[in-house]
Amino acid sequence: MPCMTMSSFWQPVSMRIEGIQTEIDGVFTYDLRFTKSADRTSYHFEPGQFNMLYLPGVGEAAISLSGDRMAESVWRHTVRVAGRVTHTLSRCRVGDTLGVRGPFGQGWPIDAWVGDDIVLVAGGIGLAPMRPVIYEFLRRRAEFGQITLIHGARTPETLLYSTEHAGWERGGIVVQATVDRASSTWRGHQGVVTLLLDRLSIARPQRTHVAMCGPEIMMRYAAISAARRGISDERMWVSLERNMQCAAGLCGHCQLGPMFVCKDGPVFRADRVHSLLAVEAL
Repeated sequence: MPCMTMSSFWQPVSMRIEGIQTEIDGVFTYDLRFTKSADRTSYHFEPGQFNMLYLPGVGEAAISLSGDRMAESVWRHTVRVAGRVTHTLSRCRVGDTLGVRGPFGQGWPIDAWVGDDIVLVAGGIGLAPMRPVIYEFLRRRAEFGQITLIHGARTPETLLYSTEHAGWERGGIVVQATVDRASSTWRGHQGVVTLLLDRLSIARPQRTHVAMCGPEIMMRYAAISAARRGISDERMWVSLERNMQCAAGLCGHCQLGPMFVCKDGPVFRADRVHSLLAVEAL
């Protein structure tokens, strides 16, 4: 994460909405551009990090970056309408401005995965924080072994970024999508993501990493399935979501045992958090 002084840490910078894309019902991707060229040239992020989006008079919300980190024009954020900030954001239009702080948190350890096989497991909007990883893999495809994306959703209509899946496959990533409830025209898999993980050919479990993002119950059972395939906790990674308000580990809203999701995560190695996720309401 780039270094910040305490004064700049708390001061949002201005960004303008350059484009709005409806992904699925209630989920939108916002293309944001810095209004000042100095901010635009100094900003960079790692896949898995997030920004705090600030709407004056409304509040802030932690939103993962969902675009290509090498993009030079706009910074993409995929937002599910849920609380007051995101509801207000959904009423914004192209040309409106908002404040941004970030990037924050620990991202996916992509460089530590070089030479190994990768399994990405995403549920619902959990694919958004993984999309920057996918773009990174496409750009550096020769550095990795087999790469498989397992993406689950409730229905075919709620599969995120479905128009990009074919391009990802052409780039060398195996994409397997599954839904809980199939339509009459759906010809893909039906069932939970763990079923696909159970069936997946894993030739090198000692050289395979599993990255997960989605509902915690999904990640818990995906980790169990991966462990049955011989993949250790040290080779599993999860991205967690909590009520992050300050992004500095000061307010305590996102505390998870002795850790703070905003600064120690949101990406954690699974062995650090498995026991904590088993504690009810923690």
